[in-house]
Amino acid sequence: MSGRDLARRIGISQSKVSRIEAGNTIPSLPEVLAWSEALDAPDEAREWLISLTSAAHTEIDPWISALHGRAHLQHDIRDREALALKVRTFQPSVVPGLLQTADYARRVFTMFQPPYSREDIAAAVAARLDRQPSMYEEGKRFDFLVTEAALRWRPGPPRLQLAQLDRIASISTLENVSIGLIPLDQEAVTVTSHGFVIYDLPADELGSFVTVEMIHANVSINDPDSIGLYETRWSLLRQMAVFDEDARKYLDELSRSIRPLIE
Repeated sequence: MSGRDLARRIGISQSKVSRIEAGNTIPSLPEVLAWSEALDAPDEAREWLISLTSAAHTEIDPWISALHGRAHLQHDIRDREALALKVRTFQPSVVPGLLQTADYARRVFTMFQPPYSREDIAAAVAARLDRQPSMYEEGKRFDFLVTEAALRWRPGPPRLQLAQLDRIASISTLENVSIGLIPLDQEAVTVTSHGFVIYDLPADELGSFVTVEMIHANVSINDPDSIGLYETRWSLLRQMAVFDEDARKYLDELSRSIRPLIE
């Protein structure tokens, strides 16, 4: 069967068929099922393809194995950020890594399980800070949604928290960076169950994907339907956030509530 006929039967473009055959694009589960039906694949082959597709769209990397023989994973994250045209980060419990000060990052790494060695913590902090200049690159976009709970979570003394809030306010003035803050007293339109990052890649790459940092592992999601769920959740969370001057005023109010703890 020609690629053109196969594309017509599946309902996708001939160019996408070529990209899938070349291994440059991962097909969705509906596309795999339609492909199997178009070629009248046996039931056993279809079940095998369903299993492979599900595995390809959701990769689970346990931290223990991912860190085996390595000081940290910051270079992997940097590489993902370098590929993306836009990075959208939601965090309900901690300030996102790209926004962290050095002291804040160091204290976060000391709490990681499995634990880092003292030398590895220093290397991880340096590598995390090395990712941050990418926010100053033209042609790239970084959007953040951070809850008040994450802003109030304090891994060190009040002075550390004040410096961290000041850092967020400063970065929020960059033209290619958007920082939305979600107050605790904001009427909720969705739940803030766990953090995630959406990477929007150029059209000629493998496509967008989502990463979720779980307690035991990092999960990468490539399935378009699942990515759509995260896109919808992002849109709902964004409705609950304040931005720009309102966000900076909010940070200033939060800082004023912390200063008495120092004085």
